[in-house]
Amino acid sequence: MPDRREALRIEVRGVVQGVGFRPAVDRLARSFGLAGWVSNDSRGVSIHVEGDAGRLEAFASALRDHPPPSARIVEIERRPVPAEGFETFEIRASTHDHPPVVLISPDLPPCPDCLEELEDPRDRRHRYPYLNCSACGPRYSIITALPYDRPNTTMADWPMCEHCRAEYEDPSDRRYHAQPTACPRCGPGYRLIRDGVDRASGPEAVARAAALLQEGEVVAIKGVGGYHLACSARDEAAVRRLRERKYRKEKPFALMARDLASAERLALLDDPHRSLLLDPARPIVLAPARASLPGVAEGTDRIGVMLPYAPLHTLLFRAGAPDPLVMTSANRSSEPISYRDDDALRRLDGIADAFLVGDRPIARRVEDSVVEVLGGRGTMIRRSRGFAPGVVCRLRAPRPILALGADLKNCITLVVSGQAIVGPHLGDLGDREADLAFEQSIRDWLAMYEIDPAALVVAHDAHPGYSSTRFATEIPCHRRLAVQHHRAHVASVLAETGELDRPVVGVALDGTGFGDDGAIWGFEFFEGSVAGGLRRAAHLRAASLPGGDAAARFPVQAAAGFLAGLSVPDLHEPPFSFPERYTQAQLLVARQVRCFPTTSAGRLFDTVAALCGFTRPISYEGQAAIWLEQQALGARSCAPYPFPGLDYRPLLESVIRDRRSGRDVGEIALAFHAAIARAVADTAAELAQRLGTPLVAISGGVFQNRLLRLLLDSYAVQERGLILRFNHAVPTNDGGISLGQAAIASGLAVG
Repeated sequence: MPDRREALRIEVRGVVQGVGFRPAVDRLARSFGLAGWVSNDSRGVSIHVEGDAGRLEAFASALRDHPPPSARIVEIERRPVPAEGFETFEIRASTHDHPPVVLISPDLPPCPDCLEELEDPRDRRHRYPYLNCSACGPRYSIITALPYDRPNTTMADWPMCEHCRAEYEDPSDRRYHAQPTACPRCGPGYRLIRDGVDRASGPEAVARAAALLQEGEVVAIKGVGGYHLACSARDEAAVRRLRERKYRKEKPFALMARDLASAERLALLDDPHRSLLLDPARPIVLAPARASLPGVAEGTDRIGVMLPYAPLHTLLFRAGAPDPLVMTSANRSSEPISYRDDDALRRLDGIADAFLVGDRPIARRVEDSVVEVLGGRGTMIRRSRGFAPGVVCRLRAPRPILALGADLKNCITLVVSGQAIVGPHLGDLGDREADLAFEQSIRDWLAMYEIDPAALVVAHDAHPGYSSTRFATEIPCHRRLAVQHHRAHVASVLAETGELDRPVVGVALDGTGFGDDGAIWGFEFFEGSVAGGLRRAAHLRAASLPGGDAAARFPVQAAAGFLAGLSVPDLHEPPFSFPERYTQAQLLVARQVRCFPTTSAGRLFDTVAALCGFTRPISYEGQAAIWLEQQALGARSCAPYPFPGLDYRPLLESVIRDRRSGRDVGEIALAFHAAIARAVADTAAELAQRLGTPLVAISGGVFQNRLLRLLLDSYAVQERGLILRFNHAVPTNDGGISLGQAAIASGLAVG
């Protein structure tokens, strides 16, 4: 061999297994005339490549700049090594010599090549709903263990036929080591069940399901991460039936459109919306509604739309399914999504008229992700299928960290070798099925990454009554840390931006969080840094909350606490017309029975919503605040209400006075939103000046309010010159809490 031959060892970390990475490396090395090998290992992909120095450099640059479309490179390490005299380049078998840190790929939609096969009558996978290749298809929802090999997936029970095996073993084929690969001859299929009896299978089952949807029936459809309940979105009677059966009174339904052109007819889409719809994650995208679809998303000007993300969805539309379809999680309201066949057939009996059941098991439930565009950027509302699990940031944590999140909108974060891997949305804990899913996810992750619980730092919410807190106490671990809810919100923002050491002002506005003093916090300002500690610096004037967290379901109940001590008229009379629950709550406040001190921004929003006319119980979380925002969006510009020193009393007195005088409810709602935004901007600016920084980290579920964000940009950025940081990769609601917990715990993960 020539003496001038040099060699590199390259280690690639990230989502690099099961995405066609090794064949891509093989083709790239051959194109540059290089020799060596590529192999999967416990940490990712290892490459040994040797040849001319210039070609080696070109190879390394091309690898970094042009990885396979489905790969997500987090880190590349390279070092010179002695040349070993290889004459060709080869793909070697996987090795497993260390605890795994390789990342699991999220589930991916079918690629263009597979969609072309799906519709080609000459192809043996024509109309086959489980086709995939190394560039697409399911991942996280079918993996049972690492490394990602077929025996460790739910495809283990389907041996490949000779044709699929030949593709699987051919490095030049796009199905090389595509673990779920199958065809109609050797793979799972679909069947239609109605009245407990199999009525059809294969393409006929899909065609029959499409016909039932056209006829106004509700069909339970097994997808990638669980079942959906589907019906025609243009059939108002079908939508109403689905609502009644599912016990989902008013919460908007998501829609699946046949294609982008169809989505454009449903919603007003700009370029960021289109990019999100076409993103490989295929999330539900919230956008301004264009079409009027009675019963689908009433009470809001937004509509949630997604595009097909499984071959089955494409086949349903090709078979004549209505466009668009309501596609909602298959459950009764407040229950987890069904993903096991036996459970779906039992729990969805009486909701679905028929079931389109796939044979391939789902290893774990994965709900659809939800995103919207704020400030021209995609912002996460629910991080799940397509995005999770995924690395959001790196943390200084030599020990593994398990952060358990909060009880609402729960998701967990696992930090392995400094990589903060945020898991998918698991739902609200407290329900038996949700708690089981939560505990199973933890066991799965610790097993997959071969983590000894005794080595863990476990972070959890400070609320002593949370299910996640109880579970934290049951894990034998190296160290356990309770993290205050709102500090975790602020830390989640700074973890995303990598500014854990910087001094900041932190703002957290939400409905409920257990405070240091045992009160219910929710309108909080902090100063300091995540690394050095976040000190509570300001907060809303405390009110009394009758019934505690239960008041979140009844805006007038929250109002009884916030209005106590104010001189108010008889709110049972018009224009207020409060129901009797208000009087009952007043008695609790007067006697201080089952009352708790609170600084909750969410309950302040509920109080103003009640004063403006929303006096009924809510049927989904945040409904009263969403209603109030809708009122404000139709109003003309007006001055903020007085809100001195975060004292809500002058604000509420102004709301009551204007309501009695007959002022337009929209103007009252807008003046209230402006008051909140102005107070946040003024308080943050004062603290920022004292701290000597313009940086403000903002989080909490209240900041999902688009109007509030817009007003805050005007008051805080344009007028005050503050630099605002918001969540984008994780939700600003409680779905981002676990990342913040992990960030705060990272400083304690040493030793």
